[in-house]
Amino acid sequence: MASLFRYPLAAITLAGTLSLAACVSTPGPEIKGPGLCKADALGWAIGQPADEANMRKLLVQSGAGLINPIGPATITTRDLRQDRLRVFIDKDNVITAVRCE
Repeated sequence: MASLFRYPLAAITLAGTLSLAACVSTPGPEIKGPGLCKADALGWAIGQPADEANMRKLLVQSGAGLINPIGPATITTRDLRQDRLRVFIDKDNVITAVRCE
């Protein structure tokens, strides 16, 4: 069976050599707890700036495994995930809503 990829199981580095290490993915951030999102206590964030400190705090307090910032022009899907916190942000980078979806 012919390979569909020009360089199977390898990646080319800038020097032009093949590297298998570039194909190995590293694990994402470690999630403490079940990774299920709970937004009940996150009302404090509405009206706050969507800066890195507030986003990290929201992620930790929600227990979510994934945080998804949604800007005014962001198109979203209607798929629901129990581990995702969506943070809605207006054009001035202010948090307008936080929801687990």
